[in-house]
Amino acid sequence: MPEGPSIILMKENLQKFVGHTVTDASGNAKFDKEIYISQTLREIRTFGKQTYLVFEKTAIRIHLLMFGSYSIDEQTKPDKSLRLALVFSNGALYFYTCSVKPVELEFLSAIDWEADVMSDIWNPKKAENKLKANPKMMVCDALMDQNIFSGVGNIIKNEVLFRIGVQPESLLGNLPAKKRKELIAEARNYSFDFLKWKREFTLKKHWLVHTKSVCPVCGQKLVKKKTGTGKRRSFYCEKDQKMY
Repeated sequence: MPEGPSIILMKENLQKFVGHTVTDASGNAKFDKEIYISQTLREIRTFGKQTYLVFEKTAIRIHLLMFGSYSIDEQTKPDKSLRLALVFSNGALYFYTCSVKPVELEFLSAIDWEADVMSDIWNPKKAENKLKANPKMMVCDALMDQNIFSGVGNIIKNEVLFRIGVQPESLLGNLPAKKRKELIAEARNYSFDFLKWKREFTLKKHWLVHTKSVCPVCGQKLVKKKTGTGKRRSFYCEKDQKMY
C-alpha cells in the first residue's frame, strides 16, 4: 500500500490537469461518471493515503489500497482493471485496481487535515492529545492509525520505532513523555526523508530494519513478527529497542 510520501509524488505528477476540463469519463467504478464531463479540475488535495480530485460541483476520492496504480496519457492496463479514466483537454488520467468514490464538497470540510503528517498544517499537539487518550494502545497501532498519523504506513512505522528505540508492542501509556514526543516528531521527519529518498530512487537503500534480518547497530538477529490489531509485519531489535 503506498504511504503518504508516495501519494504526494502522485499529486505532483497530476498537477498538469488542474485548471483543465474533463471531456470524457469512463471506467468500471460504480457511479455516474458522466456528471464530471465539462467540469474543471479545480485542485488536487491529499490526506495521508487518500487523494481528492476536486471539481466545481463535487470531488472524487482515490485510495490506491494494496495494489492500485495510475498512468498518465496512456492506458497501460486492461479495461477490467480500469476503475476510472478521465480525459482532459490536455491529456488523460487512468486509475487501476483501487477505490474510487465520489464525495460531496462538504465532506472535505469535515476532514481533520491537521492529522496529515506531511501537511503544512500538521498539528503535533493534537496528535499528542490523541496518544494520551489511548494509553492501552500499542505504539505500532498508534502509528498506523490514520486518525492520528495520516499517511504513515508499515515501512514508516518500522523505521520510526527503530529510530526512537521502542519496540512495537509497547503501550502508549507506558511511554515516557520524551519518547512520546520523539514518536510524534519522527513520524513526520521520516515521512519527509521517505519522500526525499523516493525522489532519488534510493528508498530501499536507506531501510535499517524494514524487511531486514540483522540489526545494523548491534548485529543481533531482528525479530520479525505480526503485531498489533492489524497484524502487520514488524521488524525490530530486542536489544536496541526497549519494551515499555
